[in-house]
Amino acid sequence: MDRSASLPSSSSSPSAGPAQPAESSALSRAERFVWLTARVLEQRRFAYHFLGGGAEAVETALAAYLGADGGYGHALEPDLRGPVSQPLHAVHALRVLDGIGRCGGQRVERLCRYLTAVSTPDGALPAHHPSPRGYPAAPWVPSADGPRSDLLTTGPVVGLLHRNEVWHAWLFRATDFCWAAVAALAEGGAVTRPYEVGAAVAFLDGAPDRARAEAAAERLGRRVREERLVVPGPAPERVEDRPQPPEQGPGVPLQVHDIARTPGSLARRWFTDAEVERSLDSLVAAQQEDGGWPPHRRSWTPGATLEWRSVATIEALLTLRAYGRRI
Repeated sequence: MDRSASLPSSSSSPSAGPAQPAESSALSRAERFVWLTARVLEQRRFAYHFLGGGAEAVETALAAYLGADGGYGHALEPDLRGPVSQPLHAVHALRVLDGIGRCGGQRVERLCRYLTAVSTPDGALPAHHPSPRGYPAAPWVPSADGPRSDLLTTGPVVGLLHRNEVWHAWLFRATDFCWAAVAALAEGGAVTRPYEVGAAVAFLDGAPDRARAEAAAERLGRRVREERLVVPGPAPERVEDRPQPPEQGPGVPLQVHDIARTPGSLARRWFTDAEVERSLDSLVAAQQEDGGWPPHRRSWTPGATLEWRSVATIEALLTLRAYGRRI
C-alpha cells in the first residue's frame, strides 16, 4: 500500500491528533513533500511549527547531530558532510533551537565551550575549521589550515545567543568582531558573498545595544539600496542559470524576504511595503509542483540539495506566516 498517498487532511477527527491543513493549501502540499523527502529533524520541525507538535521531539532529533565536543556535525548543515563539528553546523543548530524556544541551558553552555575552542585569535569564528581528516564539502565552503574570522558564521551565532539572553565569556570578543565587521560592510567593504548581508542582519537583530544596532542597520541599509545588494522584487534568474566560479558559492541575488525574514527585523525598514509584497509574492510562486521550495543555492550533490529543499520549505512557510500570508 502506498501510504504517501493518504496524508491526513482537515477532515480528521480531533482525537486523531492536531488539526491538519486543507488538502489544497500550500501548507498541505508542503506537508506531503516533507513526509516524503525530509530528514527526521525537518519532519519534527514541521510538526512543531505547523501541526502542534512538541519542542522535545525537535530537541531529540537535533541531538543526533551533537558531537562529544559540544558542537554539531553529521551534515546538520547539508553543505558540510561527515561527522566533524563545524561552526556552520552551530549556526544551523542555534536557529533550530531559537525557533522552538529552547536556546539555552546546558546544551548551549557546552556549545559555547566548543565555540571558544575553535575561535580564531581575535575571538571570532571561521566559516570552516580544519578537521583531523578531510570530509566532503561544497566547493564554496572555504577551507584552510589557518582559517580567518568570518561574519558569515560569527554574526548569526552572536545574534542568536544575545537574542536569547545567553551570557558567556566567548561573546565579548566575538561581539566586538561583529560590530567592526558590520561597520566595514556598511562603509563599502567588499561583499564577496551575498549572505554576508544576511549575517550582518542576524547579528543586528539580536544585538543587545538596540540604539547602536539601529544606527548600524540604517547605514548598512543605505549601501544595500544604493548597490542593489538585495533585489527588491522577483529574482531575475534561477541559481542554475547564473554562471559563477564554484568557489564563490550561491550566486542569485538575495530578495527582500531572504534578508527581512520577519516584519520585526531591522532590515524590513530598508524596503517599501510594495517591495515586500512583491518579494512575498515571488516566494509564494516559488513553491514547486511537489510541494517543496527550491534551495537558494546551486546544486553540488543530490543528497545535499534534497536536504536543503526541506529546510528551505520550512523557512519559506515561516516567513510567509510571519508576514500574515495565508498558507
